[in-house]
Order: sequence, then structure tokens, then C-alpha cells
Amino acid sequence: MDPCPFVRVLVGNVALKVLGASKPARAGVHPSSSPCYCKVRLGRLPCQTAAVPLIQPESAFPEEQSLALAVVFHLSRADLQALAGKSLFAGGRPCLRVSVYKGRRGATCGVSSGRLLGRVAVPLDLKGAEARPCVFHNGWVSMGKEEKKEGGGKGSSPSSLMHLTVRADPDPRFVFEFGGEPETSPQVFQMQGSIRQPVFTCKFSCRSSGDRNRRSRSLQLEKTSSTRKWLGSFGSDRERPGKERKGWSVTIHDLSGSPVALASMVTPFVASPGTDRVSCSNPGAWLVLRPGGGTWKPWGRLEAWRERGGAGDGDDLGYRFELLPDASVRGGGAGLVLAESTLSASKGGTFAIDLTGNDAFLSPPPRETPRRSWDLGLGLYPFSGNRGFVMSSTVSGRGKKQGRTAVEVSAQQVVCTEDAAAFVALAAAIDLSMDACQLFSHRLKKELLSQSRDSLP
Repeated sequence: MDPCPFVRVLVGNVALKVLGASKPARAGVHPSSSPCYCKVRLGRLPCQTAAVPLIQPESAFPEEQSLALAVVFHLSRADLQALAGKSLFAGGRPCLRVSVYKGRRGATCGVSSGRLLGRVAVPLDLKGAEARPCVFHNGWVSMGKEEKKEGGGKGSSPSSLMHLTVRADPDPRFVFEFGGEPETSPQVFQMQGSIRQPVFTCKFSCRSSGDRNRRSRSLQLEKTSSTRKWLGSFGSDRERPGKERKGWSVTIHDLSGSPVALASMVTPFVASPGTDRVSCSNPGAWLVLRPGGGTWKPWGRLEAWRERGGAGDGDDLGYRFELLPDASVRGGGAGLVLAESTLSASKGGTFAIDLTGNDAFLSPPPRETPRRSWDLGLGLYPFSGNRGFVMSSTVSGRGKKQGRTAVEVSAQQVVCTEDAAAFVALAAAIDLSMDACQLFSHRLKKELLSQSRDSLP
């Protein structure tokens, strides 16, 4: 498998000096107490927002802020080509545009509540960025209106200065696409531009309530007592009758038919008492497993629930994913939480694991031999430089047809087929969680109902 070229554009080390302001009343107090923020744009990619700290005009850029990361843009080859085409048409290079505002973020009556202070444009020469890191800017740049110098002299001086660092790092990724929804047992294709090659198959199944430990007949791995013990320890004893969805699993097979990853629902998704929703205090959970030593070994745990207060229909899908190093399974220790956020239940969104840390500007991406995703968290994080993008997958909202689920996995995390398959299984689990957390007053999809009559609300 060959990865697709991707580039990350990182913007950080941001700070603002407002020149000509009166001296502070006492040391450490800036004359302006209003917060500042910036909007960062790159081509037609979604605009991103970040806070901008104020520092005193006579001060240098503070060392303690030299690790601050503001925003990250992820560019595929199509994005790079679009930026290059736009820049050629305009007769110049693509630009990263930063607009700085004074005031709090947000809008009132559709009008932005911040007052524009100035803009900064940083030209980007992205040619060759797929192969080597590039630093486009690191330091101060003037912005805002120009003011006359004191004493009536010729020339002008900037009203404010902005400090920022802009760099690009190569970030090759494997791109996969489901041939259909996970519950339809689709094929999974690897994408290389316009080339679409099958690499995995999915097998969705649903165990009945009376046979929790039964596996799919397609599994050829040895069913040891330790595997059943692991599944039981990560599951739940709440097998009471009522509103619950349970027993779903997705097995990922390679083209030879061998199982290479498994996502199993180990904690049922149960409606909280007196409601028709899965609550944050009682989430359902999936266990993602990888083959090893003739049995399944836990790799990660995904919890999901339904939250009130989201946009659109007023609900969000909440989730938490933690990596389960082998030592934590044997010793009973806690896993390492890698992702915790929400997705709109109506619109969907992107599930992502991105460990880009504040040391992004200190060193370029590591040139060491890639490590398996199984090793992530065992010495690689948080103490080494192997931070960065890990994976992402698209998730469709309830009743929405937003195309097939696409999965991106960093090439740094893939050494063997099982590495990629584990992330594909995780993507299937988060997609199915959108159905598992659907309100129990609504009926499930027919594919899920035909598999499990006992999961009817």
C-alpha cells in the first residue's frame, strides 16, 4: 500500500504589539484589557479562529509562548493543486491571510462583535512541501494603518506588529473509503487519486442477547478463555430487558479472508431511566481488537452517548476514545484518552485523532522508522516528537446521505495491514454509534432491524 501525499500548514507563536499606546500603569499590566483574536484563511479551506495574546510594545516575544500552536490546515493533493491553480491565475503564490480583531469572538444579530485591527498576508511556496518541511515566516510583521513619525519626519511607522510562525510539514496518509454503510457489510477501498482498489471487506453481525460470547463464524482465530475474559471485563452486566441496543460487531477481513481487526459492542447502548436517550453518565462502548498470538487483543475502547444542547435538532453525539496498551489490560490500568469531543447528530461531521502538540515548531517531522499504531502511547506519546495527525473519518448525520465514509490514516501509524484495519474498524464503530445513540422513540435502519429483532425500541 502506498500513501497519498498530504501537507500540514501550521500557524503558531502568535502575539500582538499595539504601538503608540500609553505606558502601563504598573509592570505586567497592558493598557488594553480587551481580548484579541484572529481569523486565518487559506484558499477555500474553512476559516479557523485562534486567540491572540497582547504583549507590551517594549517587550520581546516571550520565551514561554514559543511553543503555542494556533491553527493547522490539512492539504490533500487536490487542495495543493487548487491553490497552485489559483495562484497561477492570479499571477502570484497562494497566501495565508490573517485578520486580527479586538473584542470577543462571536456575532450579534449576524454582525461580528470584534473590531478589525489589521490584516497580514504570508505568501506560501508549497512546491516541494510534500517532500520536506518548509518555514515561510518566523518573526514580527507590521499590520494595520500607517502613522506619521514623531517630529514630522518623513516616512511612517506601523501602528501594530504581529508575531507568527508559519510552516508546512509533509504528512503522507493512507486514504480508505467504505463501499457502503458499515451495517451492509461493504468492501473497503484504498484511494489513490482516481484509482480505487479493494483492500478489506467488512462483516457486520449482531449477537442475540442469549449468546453474548458467540463470534462471527468467519473468524478463524482461536477462541481462548482469556479473550472472553477481556470482552467481559470491558463490557457491562446491565442485561436487563428494556430499551437497549447491543451485540453489534464489525469484523474487518483482508482480501485473503483472514480477520485483521474487530469492533465489538461490549457495553449495550441503554436508554436512561425515564428518557429515550443514551446519556453521558451511562454511555455505550465498543472494544476495538487486533489479532495476535492466536486470539484477539484489545487495542482501543470507544464510548458514545447522546448530548442535549447541540445545533440543529438540539442534540450531539458525544464520544471518547482511549488507547489500551497491553500493560494496562494486564495490570488493570487506565488507557490513554486520545480523542474526546462531539458531533452534530443531525449534520454529522469528522471524527479525528490529532496529537499535534505545542512542540510542532521546535522540530520537523521525525525521520525514524514508522511505528505501529499498536505502539502509540507506549513511549511515543507524550514524551517523544512523534506527535501529529493520527486519523480521521467522516460521519454522516441521522438521515443524511453525505457520501461514503472516508478514512485517513497517517503513514506514520501503519507498518502492517492490521495497523490500517484497526483504524478502519474504529471508523465503523463511530459511524454505527450514530445509530446506536439514536433516540429510542425513533426506529433503527432496516439493515439493523433485520439483523436484530431484539433491539427494537
